[in-house]
Amino acid sequence: MTDQHGTDCRLTPATDRVAHVSLRGLVDAPAWTEGEPAEIALPLTDLRASPGGARDRQLILGDAFLVIDRDAGQAFGMALKDGYCGWVVERALRSPTKVTHFVAVMGSHLYPEPRVQAEATGSLTLGTRLRVTGQHGAFAETPHGFVPVAHLRRLGDWHGDPADVAGLFLGVPYLWGGNSRDGMDCSGLMQAALLACGRACPGDSDLQQGVGDPLDGTEPLQRGDLVFWRGHVAMMLDAGTLIHANGHHMAVVDEELREVAARIEDGGGGPVVALRRP
Repeated sequence: MTDQHGTDCRLTPATDRVAHVSLRGLVDAPAWTEGEPAEIALPLTDLRASPGGARDRQLILGDAFLVIDRDAGQAFGMALKDGYCGWVVERALRSPTKVTHFVAVMGSHLYPEPRVQAEATGSLTLGTRLRVTGQHGAFAETPHGFVPVAHLRRLGDWHGDPADVAGLFLGVPYLWGGNSRDGMDCSGLMQAALLACGRACPGDSDLQQGVGDPLDGTEPLQRGDLVFWRGHVAMMLDAGTLIHANGHHMAVVDEELREVAARIEDGGGGPVVALRRP
């Protein structure tokens, strides 16, 4: 995932036509830009390695996005929550709003009016950021529609336990690059859990090996610790049980650490490569 300059393309806000000004002296570029602030305007959109190419990650409604380049209905830029760079469809973007709340439960819906019998117009996932402009009974009004107040928290009123948050997604199907209740991969689950607790977290498992403090393996693992294999990450629920999104079950499941470790090693994935305490 590195280019000819040895930089990580996932974290480099530059195309072959233009680069962000923060990269001056680090990369060669024909043009420079400070970027154009934007915001994700769809409940869910793919962040791709190239225009119309493979999905790297997903972005959700309200995510801040700095646009670096545009080409044929596609926009290249950087997600400000984690620095991950890639292409999104231009229709997924809007001008930034002053978001005030986030969806604090596994999922919610948008409604065209503040009425439980109304037909939902959109599906929301944990971490969705919204600007609340008013309240109508049990519903909050936002520029996108109405959302149940019970599903929202103010930004800053974070969850306290990442393992509790991860547990909300038990049974959600596995999806490579997934970041929502429609589908999660291993690193997407870890990021969702940590961000909902107000903790910074990169988007991919190799990058997440820099989260928190390293453990040397001599002390018992505890709830919330992260366990890494080559290309995979899980979170401990207690000293012996973990939760992870995985391709073996094609779902988010909880399992015994020893069973997971044996299966991964038997399958050629190697041993545990890192332990971290966020």
